[in-house]
Order: sequence, then structure tokens, then C-alpha cells
Amino acid sequence: MRNQKNREKVVIQFSFFVAITMAIVTFITFVIAILTPPLSGPFCKSSCFEYPYTDVISRFPRDYIWMYPAMLVALLFVVLMICIHHYAENEKKIFSQIGLSFALISSIILIADYFVQVSVIQPGLLKGETEGIAMLTQFNPHGVFIALEEIGYLIMSISFFSIVPVFYGKGGLRKAIRMTFITGLLLIVFSLILVSIKFGIMREYIFEVIVISIVWLELIISSILLSIEFRRAMKT
Repeated sequence: MRNQKNREKVVIQFSFFVAITMAIVTFITFVIAILTPPLSGPFCKSSCFEYPYTDVISRFPRDYIWMYPAMLVALLFVVLMICIHHYAENEKKIFSQIGLSFALISSIILIADYFVQVSVIQPGLLKGETEGIAMLTQFNPHGVFIALEEIGYLIMSISFFSIVPVFYGKGGLRKAIRMTFITGLLLIVFSLILVSIKFGIMREYIFEVIVISIVWLELIISSILLSIEFRRAMKT
């Protein structure tokens, strides 16, 4: 019995550390991304890059730095969902398992998306091998990069929404965790509907900016709340 309790304590301590790390890394990533606004598409006002985007080499490596911690965020997200799965009560593990499955899908999409940018686009630009880059580069407001980010972060929010039942129970903290997950997905779906109505298929990266902002805020807030939840569990 004592060994079982010790193992549970170690799991909860590790979960607390992961949650805190997630909040810090996501915040740093968010700040770096904000400081490197897109120089193409609807939000660009001057010195904008145009198709075929072969001159974006001038933004190397500055506009790619934020992708390295973003990949770490995607990895930490999977680890956090594993922690939540182990933390969940037995009758609620089916929901945490669903959330973990969505987390894996999201992480694979986002890591592959970012890794292509830093390991394919950057060397290609430096070598002058620009064929096919136009559809893959992050500077294309309706390219592959933007589409993968949109679906990746949408699935990440669905992953969080899936584990709402895990945190059913009394107390303001658990209610705040549930509301964070629910509100995040509702805002994303509502935003997608509005943007699609207004811009149709030519939404460029407008929805991508919205979904990534909502999800990163959701990650920061929920990670802080989860760290408090795990901290309380360690004491009991």
C-alpha cells in the first residue's frame, strides 16, 4: 500500500512539473511569435513578400525561431495529456484516452509542419532551391503551412474538450479548468464560422492567427490551473 502511494505521489509530482513547464514554454513561444509578425497576407502593411516568396531569405533565421519552442509545446502537450490520463479516475479514463489520442494526432501534424519549415524551407532558400517552396512556406497566407496549423490547433482544442468529464466535481478550481476547455473550443468554432462566412475559402491566415492565439492562451491558463490541481493532490 505504501509503495502504491509513493508511486502515485511521484506521478502527481511529475505532472505538476510538466504543467508548470508547459505554461512557461507556451508563454515564451507566444511572445516570440508576437514579436515576429507576418510580412505577407492581410495583416501586412508594408515591405510585404509576394508570390513566389523566393526573397524571404532576408527573414532567415529570425522568422523561424519561434517554431523551435512551438515544437516543444506540441511534445509537452502529449506528455501533459499522458499525465492527465494517469491522474484521471478509472471510470473517467475513457475520456482521457480520447483526449490523449487527439493530442497525438495534433502533435504529429504540428511538429511535421514546423520541422518542414526549419529543415526543408530554410536550407532550400539558402541553396537557391526554390522550386515548390511557394506552397510550403509560412509566408504563403493560404499555403500548406497555414492549413496544417489550423487543423493541428483545432484538434488540440478538441483534445482538451474531450477531457472535460475528467474534471467533473465540486470546487471552483475544477470548474475553472472545465470552463477553460469548453470556452476555448467554442470560441474557435464560432471564429471559424464567422471568418468563413465573411471570407469564404479566401480567409488567408486570419483563422490561423485566431486559433493559434486561443489555443496558446488556453494552454497557458489551463496549465497553471492544472498545476494548482496537482499541487493540491500532492498534499492530500
